Amino acid sequence: MLTIKTSDLSPVQLQSYLNAAVAPRPVCFASTIDKAGNINLSPFSYFNVFSVNPPVCVFSPSRRVKDNTTKHTLENLKEVPECVINIVNYDMVHQVSLSSVEYAKGVNEFIKSGLTMLPSDLVKPPRVAESPVQFECVVKDIIHLGHSAGAGNLVIAEIKLMHISEAVLDSEGKIDQQKIDHVARLGGDWYCRVTPDNLFEVAKPNKNMGIGVDAIPFAIRNSKILTGNDLGQLGNVEALPNDNEIDAYAQSQEIKELLDATIGDSQTREIQLHLKAKNLLDEGKVYEAWMVLLLV
Repeated sequence: MLTIKTSDLSPVQLQSYLNAAVAPRPVCFASTIDKAGNINLSPFSYFNVFSVNPPVCVFSPSRRVKDNTTKHTLENLKEVPECVINIVNYDMVHQVSLSSVEYAKGVNEFIKSGLTMLPSDLVKPPRVAESPVQFECVVKDIIHLGHSAGAGNLVIAEIKLMHISEAVLDSEGKIDQQKIDHVARLGGDWYCRVTPDNLFEVAKPNKNMGIGVDAIPFAIRNSKILTGNDLGQLGNVEALPNDNEIDAYAQSQEIKELLDATIGDSQTREIQLHLKAKNLLDEGKVYEAWMVLLLV
């Protein structure tokens, strides 16, 4: 494993490692305005939601690594502490990238990128009409993390209004992850796209206290077939199947055939049962997987 002391790296080198390792990162597409009325639009991938009550997003228009200058977004926020955080999806990603060009002060990136200005209801900066979700925010604080090239400036923005396109909502009025078509930043020029084929669900930890991986029998915990993810699912049950349930499950045709085919060969039986359990875990059938594993 490569071990690097961060103080031995230049800001450019450090930025390359950090951006590639801490990914994917959601994109804050921030619109701001200065006292003279000049509008700015710029993306930032040092961004996330940090609080629900109050609803707060944090993003960082860092000092430029190449020359230690500050960005127009930061300068605008100091003059007019309001912004709109526009969420980025795939349909607009190239226009978002174009808006990141370092145009001169006073140049409106809405115009340069071809995106549509939409008046906000509460704050002065306009919204991006093409964005599927728009947050109108009031800036509560700006925390400067340093004064050298690459230093961050944490903008703490309280969300006052949310605008959500009906096109990304499900039948219950919630945002449908399969419809919004998110994109996120990786390292260098790389992005990723959240499409239905690469979405998956992970069951939240059992609210009644999962047994934990440490409570899994040794032979299962040290399986050469089951992965750490598999063990995590197995450890997230409140209790194991009882003997009656296991005996009943063993009477199914598929399991009977597997057991009959491995009579007298305990090693092969264990492998086949672990393979069957793994397939069940891949299908989210955790309790059934436990019944298979406890047949060993």
